[in-house]
Parts: sequence; C-alpha cells; structure tokens
Amino acid sequence: MIKILLFAGLAEKAGTSTLEIDMEQATTDDVKAVLKEQYGLESIDTAMIAVNESYVKENTSVSSGDTVAVIPPVSGG
Repeated sequence: MIKILLFAGLAEKAGTSTLEIDMEQATTDDVKAVLKEQYGLESIDTAMIAVNESYVKENTSVSSGDTVAVIPPVSGG
C-alpha cells in the first residue's frame, strides 16, 4: 500500500485528506494518474509532490510503505 496525503483544495475535492493505493511499485506519475481517474483531481498537475517528506521530481519511483504528499500551489494575502 502507498499512503497518499492530500492538502487544501485537493483534499476537499477528494472528500478526504488521506488515501491508500494498493500498489507495490509505481511512480509519482502513476499515482497522479490514479488520483485523476478515481477522484477527478485534474488540478493535480500543478501540485508539488513529496515522497517520505522529501520533494521529488516527476516520475520518481515509489514503493509499498511509502507516503506520497500532494501539495497544491498556495496563494493568499
């Protein structure tokens, strides 16, 4: 299982801030594709991705037991 943490608008749209995906091996791009397909998170393409609390680039390998955080751009004033 890969644990997914969603923040801000992504968590609101998905209806939860924590998900688990039943995959042994994947990439961050695979995880994003699953989230788009199953939860309609189209805006995920602009989000920052962290694996096990470290920011990563696109298409980074993730394994069962890893935690993937999906952090959308933040604005405010």
